Amino acid sequence: MASKGGGMFSSRWGLLMAALGAAIGTGNIWRFPKEVANNGGGSFMIPYVIFLFTWSIPILLIEFNLGKKSRRGTMGTFAMFLGKKKAWMGAWLAWISTAIGFYYAVVMGWTLRYAFGTVSGTISYTDPHGTWESFLNSPLLVVLFQIIAIAVTAIIVYRGIEKGVERVNKILIPALFVLLLIAMIRALFLPGAMDGIAYLFTPHKETLLNGKTWISALAQSAWSCSAGMGMAITYGAYTRRKDDTNLNTFLTGLGDTTIALVAGVMIFATVFGLAPSIGAAEAAVEEGGSGLTFIHLPGLFGNMAGGPIMAILFFLAMAFAALTSMIATYENAVKNFVDSGWDRKKAIRVLTIGMIVLGLPSALIILPINGTPLPVFLDNQDFVWGLGLIVSGVFLYFLVVKYGITRFRKNIINSRYDDIKIGKWFDILFKYIIPIELVGMSGWFLFQTLTSPSEEWWMGGALGLGVLLLQWGLAFAGLIWLGKKIGHKVGDPDIDVDRSIDEDIDIFEDSPLEEVQVLETPPS
Repeated sequence: MASKGGGMFSSRWGLLMAALGAAIGTGNIWRFPKEVANNGGGSFMIPYVIFLFTWSIPILLIEFNLGKKSRRGTMGTFAMFLGKKKAWMGAWLAWISTAIGFYYAVVMGWTLRYAFGTVSGTISYTDPHGTWESFLNSPLLVVLFQIIAIAVTAIIVYRGIEKGVERVNKILIPALFVLLLIAMIRALFLPGAMDGIAYLFTPHKETLLNGKTWISALAQSAWSCSAGMGMAITYGAYTRRKDDTNLNTFLTGLGDTTIALVAGVMIFATVFGLAPSIGAAEAAVEEGGSGLTFIHLPGLFGNMAGGPIMAILFFLAMAFAALTSMIATYENAVKNFVDSGWDRKKAIRVLTIGMIVLGLPSALIILPINGTPLPVFLDNQDFVWGLGLIVSGVFLYFLVVKYGITRFRKNIINSRYDDIKIGKWFDILFKYIIPIELVGMSGWFLFQTLTSPSEEWWMGGALGLGVLLLQWGLAFAGLIWLGKKIGHKVGDPDIDVDRSIDEDIDIFEDSPLEEVQVLETPPS
């Protein structure tokens, strides 16, 4: 049975490229270095890798197979497995993705501006600080590129899965990897580049034992892999019955982490290789985010042989990464609209207007902090909804436990067409390890947030926590109301959640049984 409203992926390669596109975004290039620098370099990398295998990949595994089973978006999936009264939990996943999309479109607009500027020669390498401030202080220009970013995404999604989403990702993801790989190799030949590599991979006891490092690593792993955003549920709904979602899940998580590491090596090697001193390099990377990406790196590119070419490669890669993730964000929201009875074209029009309007505060609210204009509203939204992914994980965990962990693995995850089957390690992970992660990380985060005030009041301390809880509360209230209104529309009464994936395949496709490998330990 085909999913409603968008077609199907035409090939396994197309599905994998789209899944990688959803996961790989500016989070790998813009957000990842910031989190590494703010949490002790190598100290951050240890929990980041741990959570890849004990959180992000398992969550993606659940999501892909839920979508493949339900053929619906996030709301319909939760309504089918938990009843229509729990459809709001699925709406939370879609909301998190969409809320991130509001400010993500602004960031994508920045990358488009700089990608265009490096090609046209309008980016100053001698005064990158002035270029960045001038851009942020030109609200019409910022909004123009935000609108361009959203318009390009809407056009691609409008063309459907095969002709739009799949076709674009098949081009952009390989191109993105090649661009970053070339940039990384060039950076590694800079003098002092190894100091940057040492910073990236050397742990420090004081930050390794800090709860903020671990909760930040969990949030970044989920944010980067799109675990808990519902995108994998949406793309899973467009898969063919014979597609191997298990292997694709591992490839998605590992591919996303590979891109993050390539980008991280390139950025840290460049900064430490070209900065006038180790102290200056550390100050640049610790500023992180927008300052590192749009001020320090352009200035450093101007000081190296072939710097303009390096800048073009870097910002084109960022633009490609941003676009592939925005496509997934769009499709995720559109799928839920279509499931509730909307026409796909109408859903895209409404979503486009909403994206522009609700993204304006992130584009326009710029405050001078220590003499530098900072997008404080955007940073706050990144903090609020990035941590909201942990709540998404709680909801998905609840669904699996209610269905039955072992039963879910046997009925929903494993099928005859998987190259690998998921073994009992999945049961152990969900019975023991993930609950400990949820309780431990949440408690640690709350304690340190309240006892260690942050200078960044819009993202930390009691005030930041209060603003976060207020926004979460408003979102919960609105989504519970929405679930009551349309929860009965988004499910599919013809889907039997007790029937295994293999029984579904028997109904829709007559194919011989194939040999599979049982994976009792997760690949490393």
